[in-house]
Amino acid sequence: MDEDKTVNNVMDFPSEHRDNLRILEALLFAASEPLDAESLKARLPKDANLNKLLGLIKAQYENRGVNLIKTANKWSLKTAPDLASMMQKEKIVQRKLSKAATETLAIIAYHQPVTRAEVEDIRGVHFSPGTLDVLMELNWVRPIGRKKVPGRPIIYGTTERFLEYFGLEQVTDLPGLEELKAAGLLESRLPPNLDIREPQEIDHSQIEPFGEDENIDDLISSGHEAE
Repeated sequence: MDEDKTVNNVMDFPSEHRDNLRILEALLFAASEPLDAESLKARLPKDANLNKLLGLIKAQYENRGVNLIKTANKWSLKTAPDLASMMQKEKIVQRKLSKAATETLAIIAYHQPVTRAEVEDIRGVHFSPGTLDVLMELNWVRPIGRKKVPGRPIIYGTTERFLEYFGLEQVTDLPGLEELKAAGLLESRLPPNLDIREPQEIDHSQIEPFGEDENIDDLISSGHEAE
């Protein structure tokens, strides 16, 4: 059995591995959004070892200008973090979150799944529907079902876009709040007494999926979040 070889820092694999590696690399390069394992397997030969191929590409690109990144169980090729600032053109407009939206995002991120009433209880004040609208327009927050309690209120969680924006593989990789503020739109507006816990895996046992006949946009816009 031929062994993998390294020549001039370029992996030289037996032809069947090399061809599969080229296909996978092309898929990742051409994709407009991160791809999950099923999408990649569907394009590769049936005998391809996806995990091995991803590992090889990750190793190849580790010290290059582009890295293989895994976010929310999806893969993509992205600019290396230390070069990202050089690739960005000057921002013309930087959208800033209001104090209410900042606090709400932080609470949802660290307490999810969470109801609107629970967010308000943690913040200690009520907030307008527009607060959630802003976060959902950014595609950072979304309704993920109903809580299995009387009244069945809608519960919210963060999205894959949120993980991607902050460079997280999963919710449990969420950084400390100071790092979160430094990463982008979260400014130092959080009150010192705001109850923010360590990030945890989402407890899906609390979540009841939405019914097929439920229009989530209508429920939220009308304010009827519980039955």
